[in-house]
Amino acid sequence: MTLVLNEEQLMLRDAARDFLHSRSPVARLRELRDGNESAGFSHDLWSEFAEMGWPAINIPESYGGLEYGCTGLGIVLEEAGRTLASSPLISTALMGVTALLESGNEALCEAWLPPLGSGEKLLAMAIDEHRHHQPQSVGMSAQRNGDLFILNGHKCLVLDGHVADGLIVSARTSGETGDKAGISLFLLNRDLPGIEVEHATLLDNHSAARISFKDVQISAASLLGQCDHGWPALEKTLDTGRIGIAAELLGIAQEVFERTMSYLKERTQFGVPVGSFQALQHRAAILFGEIELCKSVVLKALQAIDEGDEKLPVYASLAKARSGETARLATAEAIQMHGGIGMTDDFDIGFFIKRYQALEQTLGNSNYHLERFACLKSY
Repeated sequence: MTLVLNEEQLMLRDAARDFLHSRSPVARLRELRDGNESAGFSHDLWSEFAEMGWPAINIPESYGGLEYGCTGLGIVLEEAGRTLASSPLISTALMGVTALLESGNEALCEAWLPPLGSGEKLLAMAIDEHRHHQPQSVGMSAQRNGDLFILNGHKCLVLDGHVADGLIVSARTSGETGDKAGISLFLLNRDLPGIEVEHATLLDNHSAARISFKDVQISAASLLGQCDHGWPALEKTLDTGRIGIAAELLGIAQEVFERTMSYLKERTQFGVPVGSFQALQHRAAILFGEIELCKSVVLKALQAIDEGDEKLPVYASLAKARSGETARLATAEAIQMHGGIGMTDDFDIGFFIKRYQALEQTLGNSNYHLERFACLKSY
């Protein structure tokens, strides 16, 4: 498949761009921050997202979705990165939906996918148990007791976990901590007895949660996929989320670059625009080239999801590492070229830096994925 958007995808991109710039500009994030919105996003705006059909993009038509694929959702996430729009698109519409579809549990798909697509319900992925991303290091236990499982343990950095209706939880049903075998996935309601949720606000004003599970009883019907064999579905879900984050990071890099170029044309020194200085032109040209390369990497990774490419883990780590490095360069150069004023609250650049920093650490930072990429390529 060619690494260019087709006509329908271009129309989706333009519609998303117009909507997000008018309904969710960076000023909206300022309002959420200053208003201490505990959800980390606007529920009213999420309802508008649902009216646009975005939560349903990745859901098959048989469950009331649009079945437009992850490439379509990635296009929306890229535009969301440009305006720093806060929403549960990644946690719910991308990762939650993927985990359900990969599980093969028809009953849970029928119960959850339609309300997820309509925006009525939210899902969160409760995966990590450590400060650094180690998805295979699952210590949380799920002991079988007849037709029930008893969950004990904790999860941290659960995006949107404090507002989600349901939680997709990784737990160990056999084996030792660190083994990929013996991991099982469960979908359970967040309000079950024994679940305690502690809300936390992240650097970029988005929200996450630390969730504790103490003797939480769930039925065997809550199992996603086969017991002890949840790792393949979990890895596919995580890779899909990583690529979605890469798309958002790409949007951040593009927007920061464009804002910086505009500033270089406006700011004068020694009677001329600073953009006329050759040193700054060289740095801008390098950044432009990096962004163009990143576009191809992210689009290829999105297409790999929809095509069921067996090299998806390779593309996912490449996209996450590349987009993280590109966004790091873009935000660093933005600060340098704006001068000290770039760090003040009067300018929006600081918001982009904080969002980049949060996304860089989510589901593995660039170093994590460079190492994973090397291992996958047998370096």
